[in-house]
Amino acid sequence: MKTNQSRTIYWSLLEYADWSMYIAASAEGLCYVGSANKPYEEMSEWIRKHHQSSVLERNDAIMEPYADELTAYMEGGLVRFTIPFDLVGTPFQRSVWDALCLIPYGETRSYSEIANHIGKPASVRAVGTAIGANPVLISVPCHRVIGKNGALTGYRGGMEMKTRLLALEKEAAGTHEVIQHG
Repeated sequence: MKTNQSRTIYWSLLEYADWSMYIAASAEGLCYVGSANKPYEEMSEWIRKHHQSSVLERNDAIMEPYADELTAYMEGGLVRFTIPFDLVGTPFQRSVWDALCLIPYGETRSYSEIANHIGKPASVRAVGTAIGANPVLISVPCHRVIGKNGALTGYRGGMEMKTRLLALEKEAAGTHEVIQHG
């Protein structure tokens, strides 16, 4: 786990269609994407917990590349993010989040498939907990994880957000060629 040295975390409010999401990044990369239409406090509390001695500073210019890629994704034109991430988590959480990034656009995987992928087939519940702790919604695609029976399961951003993201990917993948970055 990274140390909580004093540094600046930049943030901005990303507005797209009927969603407003707070996003934040350190000098190393995107560290937080909030749930749709949640208050500033959701982000500030997460930053306080995971970057304890950091200072939050609004800076729309620094956040623009992150907002641009998230917007391109939500418009159905971006398949793979190229922006850097600054993910704070345990080695187990990081292995789960890395596995999420390998799920192809427009596809889903079950919790047990993720557990098997990381070589911990008996840790399905721990995988679920790690997925729930994913700090960067959308760009680390935890919305692509569903129940073993194909049912939609919990999502930090809410079920409506998860449903819309999965529908967006299905529609974008089926109606036009999407841009693959990276």
